[in-house]
Amino acid sequence: MEFSVLHPRDRIVAVMERIYAGGMTTTSGGNLSVRDPEGDVWVTPTGIDKGHLAPADIVCLRDGCVVEGQHRPTSEYLFHLAIYERRPDIQAIVHAHPPALAAFGIVQKTPDTRVTPDSYWICGPVGCAPYALTGSEELAGRIADAFGQGFDSVLMENHGVVTAGDDLLHAFHRFEALEYCARTIISASALGPVRALGEDEIPETGLADMASMESASSSCAPGESTVRERLRDVVRRAHAQHLMPSTAGAVSARLEGGMDSFLITPHRQDWTYLEVDDLVRIEDGLCERGKVPGRSVRLHRAIYQTHPDVGAIVHAHAPYVTAYAVVGRTLDARHLSESYVILREAPLLPYGPQFDDEARVATALSSGTRALLLQNDGILTTGPGLIEAFDCLEVAEFTAMALFGAVHVGVPVPITEDDVRVLDERFPR
Repeated sequence: MEFSVLHPRDRIVAVMERIYAGGMTTTSGGNLSVRDPEGDVWVTPTGIDKGHLAPADIVCLRDGCVVEGQHRPTSEYLFHLAIYERRPDIQAIVHAHPPALAAFGIVQKTPDTRVTPDSYWICGPVGCAPYALTGSEELAGRIADAFGQGFDSVLMENHGVVTAGDDLLHAFHRFEALEYCARTIISASALGPVRALGEDEIPETGLADMASMESASSSCAPGESTVRERLRDVVRRAHAQHLMPSTAGAVSARLEGGMDSFLITPHRQDWTYLEVDDLVRIEDGLCERGKVPGRSVRLHRAIYQTHPDVGAIVHAHAPYVTAYAVVGRTLDARHLSESYVILREAPLLPYGPQFDDEARVATALSSGTRALLLQNDGILTTGPGLIEAFDCLEVAEFTAMALFGAVHVGVPVPITEDDVRVLDERFPR
């Protein structure tokens, strides 16, 4: 889908649908805007159901006045205009009150996006706008001041969040990734001290180092079309299940007929609009011509080379299980028998080897270890096929969610060592 060619009305409706469906706004909450090349601002209306927004509902403003539309603009349009005036590089704005970010606003703290590399790359540092009356010129000025300091994501005290970008998808990706980040920090805070990465620990870019990878042929390998369809479907499913933000993480699948041939998701592609042609083939260390793979491509290649039985790999930042990685704790699957059957164990690896010592990560996997927690970088799961690797991710996140719930109703009790041995015998790896 070529999102950029859509009319601003259609772009706003499409993104609002995703925000509402993702549980990140309410029927009456939030507003979006787009500044078009002529300088007109297209903005959501006030008093219209966000769950059933239509293109005809969107309002166009010129010089602060309505020039097109059947409704009044959002009551908060002043801060949209103030941001555009302060930052000529910004062309789109997202504002809403997603629960985790609203929690930070209530305690008047900003989330530290350095808890994972991807959240920092996508969102950057977060600014803060002191409280002022909703819809007031005072609030507009305070938000614009924060953006004027160079922030692209700004938390509003006792209110919500505003993110911006050079297009609406970019602003939305920041908004969504920041909410994932906030959820992760909140969950992690219940487990122990939250570890943020130092500035020197985060590579300057999320791009894979492609210096030694040259373009490979664009011709298809045997069975590749089927694998592409399955991979696309699993990635979309993982995103729909709130296991992966729209542009973070990576999923790959081995191709038939070769020890060193696989498909992987591209760098910073929106998973909702992912198509089979967007996927990147890696063959004998060479990258499919004209495409850029996800930043963990070398890690995936090392795993495939080390483990011939691995047919698919998922690297994701599902918020509950990533919380364990952020505080440096392992996920004990023995608390749920079926989780143990799928996961067995999920060792925690220190931060860093996924960038510069891929072999260390690859050798930490085995037939009895299908999942690894990567400190401050989510979870890596594997399987003989895509569904098995995806199921491993899903089970890990559900197990983490169950454990968070358990501590509120009692003391978590794992199954006994004798029961573990019985499961190992009954369900061998």
